[in-house]
Amino acid sequence: MTAHIPARAANTLPKHSGGEGSDVVLELGDLGPWRPQLVATDLDGTLLTSQGTVSDRTRAAMDASWAAGVPVVGVTGRGPRLLDSVRTTLGGRGVAVLAQGGFVVDLDADEVLRAVGLPRDEAHAVVAAIEAVTGPLIIAVEDAATQSEALTPLRVQHGFDWPYPEPADLLPREQVLPDGPVLKVFLRSETLGQDELLALALSVTDSSAAEVTHAGLGFIEVLPPGITKATGLAVALERFGVPMSEVLVFGDMPNDLPMIHAVNAAGGRSVAVANAHPAVLAAATGRTGGHDADGVARYLEALQP
Repeated sequence: MTAHIPARAANTLPKHSGGEGSDVVLELGDLGPWRPQLVATDLDGTLLTSQGTVSDRTRAAMDASWAAGVPVVGVTGRGPRLLDSVRTTLGGRGVAVLAQGGFVVDLDADEVLRAVGLPRDEAHAVVAAIEAVTGPLIIAVEDAATQSEALTPLRVQHGFDWPYPEPADLLPREQVLPDGPVLKVFLRSETLGQDELLALALSVTDSSAAEVTHAGLGFIEVLPPGITKATGLAVALERFGVPMSEVLVFGDMPNDLPMIHAVNAAGGRSVAVANAHPAVLAAATGRTGGHDADGVARYLEALQP
């Protein structure tokens, strides 16, 4: 799917509070002779500081990677309404993978490469199945028909407690799901933590119906089937003509696991930042410092000759 991306106003960068390990500095030592053809990185909690910004050191490392002929692709859960913040983070070049892989943009060509929505009835059925094992949940929705527009409000149920200072339409539960397809549904529990909620949701959700994940923000996300950071990254790799085996990937949360597993399986290299979720620390083949200690930049610097 291709489409022109309309101009849009600037957005405020979301923030990711510093957690355990966020300021840890690791000695990387000799990383061996392998070098990537492409770098793929999560943004919040991985590449960016707790203030949602790119440090000078990280910017320099990204620029050096590009100068060496190694593109840097951002792979994020942020929806397309936050495209400007992603564009700024990536220096306005390359490919950006948003919405956990459901919305992929070539920033240089100003072209949408992928946009996938989950029909309303299917989203409703998945949410109902999850609530059957979790009890009532509070929901918010990214409407696929409007989220490519800047600052379009999210559809949020009263009581959801959306963590970012951005526009939101507070609605009764029965009005939160729009008539058309959604990019994703957010589900929050008043009694269950995000890991427990995710485990229960996965136990009743077939991957042919939807993907379910979380990004460490206190709620889980329901996505169209087949939409993961791995499949979104594959779209970017096709654009660059780079195989998964030549990718260096960085991440911190369960939503990063699909692309970490895909890169591992292909023979590439995966790296968890020190502040990563235990599941990501276990899955990644390497580790670097925390996101407030320029962990990604330090790793990229260590690869330079």
